[in-house]
Amino acid sequence: MLRWLKTGSNERPKPWLLSLILAIAMAIFWGWQGIQPGQSATPPLQGGFEFALIGDLPYTPEQAQQFQRLITDVNQTQAAFVIHDGDIKSSIVPCQDTLFLDRRRLFQQFQAPFVLVPGDNDWTDCHRTGEDPEERLAKVRSLFFDSDNGLKSFALNLTHQSEKPQFREYVENVRWRYGSVLFAGIHVVGSNNNLGRSASGDAEYRRRNEANLDWLKQAFAVAQQPDYDALVLIIHANPNFGRGLDSGNNGFRDFLQVLETQTTDFSKPVVLVHGDSHYFQIDKPLVNHKTKQRLMHFTRVETFGDPDVHWVSGRFDPSLPQKFQFEPRVVTQNR
Repeated sequence: MLRWLKTGSNERPKPWLLSLILAIAMAIFWGWQGIQPGQSATPPLQGGFEFALIGDLPYTPEQAQQFQRLITDVNQTQAAFVIHDGDIKSSIVPCQDTLFLDRRRLFQQFQAPFVLVPGDNDWTDCHRTGEDPEERLAKVRSLFFDSDNGLKSFALNLTHQSEKPQFREYVENVRWRYGSVLFAGIHVVGSNNNLGRSASGDAEYRRRNEANLDWLKQAFAVAQQPDYDALVLIIHANPNFGRGLDSGNNGFRDFLQVLETQTTDFSKPVVLVHGDSHYFQIDKPLVNHKTKQRLMHFTRVETFGDPDVHWVSGRFDPSLPQKFQFEPRVVTQNR
């Protein structure tokens, strides 16, 4: 503790001495805070933050118009970023460059940074309209994951799995930190994750599955660090929690096995956001198959989808025991 320095029985310190004492005290304070003078001593985002979740939209020209109202609704909030969990078009609509560009221009209208996780309609199911799925995936990657795409995701300081030479093609697998939460997008799609349709599709699945499992494990490892409070995972597919891990040709089995193991060993809240089945729900479907106990720190959030052009508000609040609140946001004019 700093004390007054005595130069005589009734003498007060000189002005220069008071300035020196104040400077020393400030230096000690800034050192304790671990920040530099001029920076705030209060950690940013201390009160939490909001983010927007959407998916499986828009499918039709009418829904594209409704989606404009959804954008307006989101832009009137304090959402820090927008996550689209896949399917930016219907599976029966051709996967044309012009449509992809129209969707990108639409998503550019969000004021907040926008992150897309690809869905099966965006490339896997393009065989239904006579197109090559893997060629279409390459186009989706170039349009939505290039740094100059106008979606403002660079503001989130994304880390891409493609930075790792072994997985350089998987630019769509991303993660970012916001506040004390780690968010990770993982390219797991519907249509059985592209497994079982064709030999080339099976080969693509095996390569991407290896990358996805690596990215999933990395996300848990990073979020395990003490300065993180929670982990949010985003995929497109509904992985069918109730289907069982041993059932047939299951394109989600490996993902679910790793998710269960990692979540069991992880004490912090885990949220899995997905779309695919177009049914808004929030539940706790993950069970440890050894103990038969439900993993209560795991929450599934499924977003709205065709024909419901609405969105889900997520809020992280470190003061809450569960850390997160999720609320359906119904766009009144889209009812």
